[in-house]
Amino acid sequence: MNITEYLHEKFPSVELVPSIYYQWDIGIHFSLGGEIYQFKENDGLNLERFQLVYKQAFAIFNKLFEQNDDLFLVTNVYKHKMKKQRTKKLKVYQSFLKCKSMLDRIQVRTYPYPFDLDESTEYEMQQFSLLCKRKDIRVNELLKAASNEDFPLKPKFGGYSINYPDVFFVNMTKDIIFFVYDDRGCEVIAREADLIRSLYKQYYDWVEEADRKRIEDGLGDLF
Repeated sequence: MNITEYLHEKFPSVELVPSIYYQWDIGIHFSLGGEIYQFKENDGLNLERFQLVYKQAFAIFNKLFEQNDDLFLVTNVYKHKMKKQRTKKLKVYQSFLKCKSMLDRIQVRTYPYPFDLDESTEYEMQQFSLLCKRKDIRVNELLKAASNEDFPLKPKFGGYSINYPDVFFVNMTKDIIFFVYDDRGCEVIAREADLIRSLYKQYYDWVEEADRKRIEDGLGDLF
């Protein structure tokens, strides 16, 4: 089974692009970083915030994925159709897989550019996917790279010419999808509410009040 077949069967209305939380009724949007601003008064980066973001993202991931879970590691790369020379080398799988022999199993498909833009026909999205297990991935470093999108911090993804790559973790064993969009937050959706109800209770304080009613409508009885 490839990622397209899996989504068609388990999450038929979902496209793996940002804002999966709004594409599926059962899901949670977490805000990361607390109330710590990204910059200090001297305009230097506030590393305390980023350490908290990394810790929160890993805590959520750790609740959703076990070592032997089967998952798709999916990466969207956004690029010019004609200006191939501007695209950097893809640095998601090469840098964050423990076993480089798995690189030969990566699948790729090309899609229309998914975002509103006046010249959107000039761009495209390449989607890379790899069926693997959690234990095959350098999870901590991968989550840090996803969180570092807008800032001069390492690790960092490569492979983009117009937008930073988006990386999705699709848990086939549990039917859960997890996406860190940047240091501000992450999204979780699940096929069944029972799969993430305890996650919402445990990290309730990381959810904005404006999101709680929608989340609780999707998760049903909570307490």
